[in-house]
Amino acid sequence: MTPAARAEAAITVLDQIIAGQPAEAALIRWARGSRFAGSGDRAAVRDLVYDSLRRQRSRAARGGALTGRGLLLGMCREEGTNPATIFSGDRHAPAPLTEAELGEGRAPSGPEVMDLPDWILPLWSAALGDEAAPVAAAMRERAPLWLRANALRATPEQALEALREDGIEAEPAPDLASALRVAEGGRKVAGSRAYRDGLVELQDLSPQLACAALPRAAAVLDYCAGGGGKALALAAAGAQRVVAHDADAARMADLPARAKRAGARIEIAAPGRVRGQFDLVLTDVPCSGSGTWRRTPDAKWRLDRAALDRLTGLQARILDEAAGLVAPGGHLAYMTCSLLDEENAAQIAAFRERSGFEVVKQRRFTPLDASDGFYLALMRRR
Repeated sequence: MTPAARAEAAITVLDQIIAGQPAEAALIRWARGSRFAGSGDRAAVRDLVYDSLRRQRSRAARGGALTGRGLLLGMCREEGTNPATIFSGDRHAPAPLTEAELGEGRAPSGPEVMDLPDWILPLWSAALGDEAAPVAAAMRERAPLWLRANALRATPEQALEALREDGIEAEPAPDLASALRVAEGGRKVAGSRAYRDGLVELQDLSPQLACAALPRAAAVLDYCAGGGGKALALAAAGAQRVVAHDADAARMADLPARAKRAGARIEIAAPGRVRGQFDLVLTDVPCSGSGTWRRTPDAKWRLDRAALDRLTGLQARILDEAAGLVAPGGHLAYMTCSLLDEENAAQIAAFRERSGFEVVKQRRFTPLDASDGFYLALMRRR
């Protein structure tokens, strides 16, 4: 596919997303209907779509319309590219720009510059203060790819060497040697020997740092396990017993295979069937995902106030459920991939008042000091 043909495909997909279809579903549908597109074409279209979603408001302003064509025109103007090279009307290329399109568009202003919904901006600013604009700017960029060297299979040095053999260059984080940032060859990771043999797992730096900050515990419960990334990390850190639970068992469907590949022993508890008490209970709760919007940028345009309120209610209920599973003197870890205080510090303040747990530490991670936006509160049961 030519660059212009890729742009036309991106326009089609963007229009579907703007109409309400999730980004991944729209991209998969396009790929299935475009058998002529090679892996490089699919990757290029995906990048065009996601880059435009990250910068949706600013590019719509520059392009004069919140449409696929408007966003791609905004991209051209943002990057200083002659739009005629894309909107040429040649075979498979977007139709030439109309006089109306050429006459529309302006520099973005206010919240448009930060590429955030209007209603989110006050919450964002209240939570981040002076860092609100720099973090928003970071969220307009593509997220880096991080791996976790699995101590059950290899040292970080061995993992780096295995990656290098498959043409993947990575480097360890300055403050966590097992966290490996991929600098080159990221698209090769899934097919690499290092990944296939369990030497590395996909995991962003911020949750890796959060897991590393947890106390050592003999018996651990990952109460909202999902795919099990944190359960695997805790098993690799030396926990004697790790139990994974999720209200939706389907989210854990791949965990047994992942655990086998990683050489980890993970017990799976059926929804609502957790028994006993644990030294450490981890709750990585459902949240707005505001800290990961550069990875799932369409999510920030779908979230609304009502959905956020439902999430905070659910988070409170999960905290109350998990609290009863913490052994006396044990720890409860609360995590979100959110940057909003409603889901983080305010949630913990309310829980502390009604539960009697004491807060041991709180930390918020952002792209300015880690990678994804992430939050950890570690509490102890008296």
